[in-house]
Amino acid sequence: MNKQLPIYIAVGGGIGSSLRFAVSTILPTTYGLPIGTLTVNMIGCFLLSFLSSVFPKHRKVDPLFQKALTTGVIGSFTTFSAFSTESLKLLEDRISLGFMYIIMTAVFGLLMSWMGVKAGRKYT
Repeated sequence: MNKQLPIYIAVGGGIGSSLRFAVSTILPTTYGLPIGTLTVNMIGCFLLSFLSSVFPKHRKVDPLFQKALTTGVIGSFTTFSAFSTESLKLLEDRISLGFMYIIMTAVFGLLMSWMGVKAGRKYT
């Protein structure tokens, strides 16, 4: 393993978590749904799938940059723990809204990942 890799991932992580905070601040909970978390997770699904399709075909992209972007930025931008915590709260408060949020996240997340792969394959 490259000794610089943890530094690159940490820098990417700082960028990703800052972006997540910004999006969650701009897009607050609406009608009981945590729109900020939903948005960052959907963007992350698309971007990670897109980049996972593009990077293997572009060997010129520095592997350190790839990891910093995918594991660091996107990994810290998306948040499964917030999704889980918010889902439990919604299920306790309004069970139908909780199930809707869980289903929306799963269905739209898969759709965004599929779109990211398709876009990545077109790009390459």
